[in-house]
Amino acid sequence: MPDRDHSDERSTKDEFADEDAADDESAASSSASDELPKDVVQRAERLTRLAREVVDESEATAYREDRDELLAEHEFTARVREDDAGETLVLHPDEWTEDGTIRTDRIEETGRAVELSLSGPGDPDEWDAVEEHNREVAARVRETYGDVHGDNAAAFADFMGNHYARPVESATSDVVAEFLEEYFPRNAWPSDDQRAVVEQSVDYVFDVAAEK
Repeated sequence: MPDRDHSDERSTKDEFADEDAADDESAASSSASDELPKDVVQRAERLTRLAREVVDESEATAYREDRDELLAEHEFTARVREDDAGETLVLHPDEWTEDGTIRTDRIEETGRAVELSLSGPGDPDEWDAVEEHNREVAARVRETYGDVHGDNAAAFADFMGNHYARPVESATSDVVAEFLEEYFPRNAWPSDDQRAVVEQSVDYVFDVAAEK
C-alpha cells in the first residue's frame, strides 16, 4: 500500500457532534490512531475509494463490507462525512456510537479517530505503478507456465491490487492464506483445474517477481 502523509488527518469533538453541519472551527492535526495500524488505515481508504469508483452497486457493497470487516477486527467503524470541504472518511472506535449515531459523551480522546479526505485523488500514480507491475508479473506467469497458472496469477494480482495496493511479491504468508482461503474461492470463479494448482501458481508468481 502506498505510503501517505497523515498530516492532513484531523479530528475534533465538534465535528463528531453534528454529522450534517459544516464545522467552521479549525481542527487540530493528528496522526493515525495508535489503535489502527497504518496498513489498516490505508486499506480502509483504498476500499472506500474503490466502492465510490465502481458502477456496479453489488461490487461497491462488497468493498464496503470488506472495509467494515477489516475495521471490526480492531473494534473501529467507518463513516463518510460531507461538509463544505468535501467528503471525509472518518474511522473511529465502535464505542463512540449507539444505534449508528455518534454519542459525544462517549468521546474522551478525539485523537483516537482518523480522518482522510476523499475529495482528492489519493495516490493514483503509485497505485497505477503497482497495478502495472502486478499485471506484468501475471502475464509472465501465463507466458511461462500456461493459461491455468496465468488465470490464477491474474486473480492474485487483482487481490493484491484491489485489497492491498501492494506488489504481489510483498504478500506475507497471512495475506497469501487470505487469498487462498477467502478471496480465490469466492471471487475468482476458478475452474477445477485452477483450484488444483493455485498454490503452485502463487509460488510461480513469487518466482517470476524475483526475476524482474
